[in-house]
Amino acid sequence: MARAPSNYDDSESGGLVARGRQGDNAEPLSITEISQALKRTVEDRFGHVRLRGELSGVKRAASGHLYCALKDDKAVLDGVMWRGNTNRMAFVPEDGLEVIATGKLTTYPGRSKYQIVIDSLELAGEGALLALLEKTRARLEAEGLFSRERKRALPYLPRTIGVVTSPTGSVIRDILHRLADRFPSHVVVWPVLVQGQGAADQVSAAIRGFSDLPQGGAVARPDVVIVARGGGSIEDLWSFNEESVVRAIGECTIPVISAVGHETDTTLADYAADRRAPTPTAAAEMAVPVRADLDATLADFAARQRRAVYRPVELGRERLEARVRRLPKPEQVLQAQSQRLDEVSERLRRGLMDRAGQGRERLAGVASRLSPNALKRAHGDAKRRLDSARLVPALVERPIASKRDALASLARLAEQLHPEKPLDRGYAIVRDAAGKALTSKAQAEREAALKLQFKDDVLEVATGASAVSAPAPPPKPKRAAKPKPTSGTPPRQNDLFD
Repeated sequence: MARAPSNYDDSESGGLVARGRQGDNAEPLSITEISQALKRTVEDRFGHVRLRGELSGVKRAASGHLYCALKDDKAVLDGVMWRGNTNRMAFVPEDGLEVIATGKLTTYPGRSKYQIVIDSLELAGEGALLALLEKTRARLEAEGLFSRERKRALPYLPRTIGVVTSPTGSVIRDILHRLADRFPSHVVVWPVLVQGQGAADQVSAAIRGFSDLPQGGAVARPDVVIVARGGGSIEDLWSFNEESVVRAIGECTIPVISAVGHETDTTLADYAADRRAPTPTAAAEMAVPVRADLDATLADFAARQRRAVYRPVELGRERLEARVRRLPKPEQVLQAQSQRLDEVSERLRRGLMDRAGQGRERLAGVASRLSPNALKRAHGDAKRRLDSARLVPALVERPIASKRDALASLARLAEQLHPEKPLDRGYAIVRDAAGKALTSKAQAEREAALKLQFKDDVLEVATGASAVSAPAPPPKPKRAAKPKPTSGTPPRQNDLFD
């Protein structure tokens, strides 16, 4: 096939196979090489930048890294913050927040994109901070964390008060001084940072620590907790707007008083607490009553109690005196009875004298019969009657003989009815191993050994039966007569049923 002529010159334009050009010593670069070159160029030129923009697409990876995008009305720049820097952020980044990001620009060769590696994020002005605060407040309020139903009443007289604050500031001194003036109480201070990096974590950990204290432990469990801090700017108080602190207050099992800042300062901790105090000093006043007022109240109650106790007594005394005045005189009431008593006494005296005289007369009559001569005559008469009486022996012997005959009859009957008497006539008594007499064959078959009592001795024999219910053995053939034992051989024990 003929080839058509062409004006194409291989020396001036690309051909099928790449060839080096004359005088050109530049070698072609790989994609990795050009990507690395671009990366070095961008990082050298923009090694430290501060960018202002709105956060978008904020995402926290499982590894702890933060991925986001910074944008304005015309451009978007991807950003990444490594885990070590995210742990040092003072706020939680969210979509829509305007921030200032500090870091360096770099490229991501895997997608041919450039991005900023963020070292720190800051809110772009107080307006952005307030916007974040309002957004967090609305979200937590929607969860019901600030609802009135969650608020608990403070104890009237707490035994122990827990305070979460800085141990070096004037706040704790003001609280202790106010408590000492009003009502000295046992105070447990949990020292924490109240601003700066890590303050929110320490405050939330202290609140949960107080809540987890057991009753009766080494550290007294508070009856009320005061979370306190002095005044400051919104940045200084920001730790008490952190979600971790707000949730710790909401989950605390002990009533919490929030005393953060001055009266005009408001934080999210104030919304979550059971009571908000305008100042730390006011928090101490809310926690305890005035002891002097309590003493006065108790004294008033004691006086009222005494009056209440004495008043019925006084009224009773008045009523009793009024009734006593209306009662007649005792001598007038008892006049007739006194006269009757005198008459009865006189009658009693005369009656006793008459009775004594009659008794004296009867005694004199009896005494005449008890003279020595009369007693001697009675004794002689009794002795003569005794001597004249004679005892007949037959009167004693006849009953004894009758009793003796009856006893002999009973002895003969007992001798005839004795159970061993038949043994003299060739009978035997069958007994079990315990010596109990058996009266039937069935009883004898249940025993493995029997005792046969004869007149002269007892013979022990075996029954040969294994059980009562065992079938009868087949008849045995007659055996030859056993030879009589010799005089030197002891007799063999016989079987009763063989």
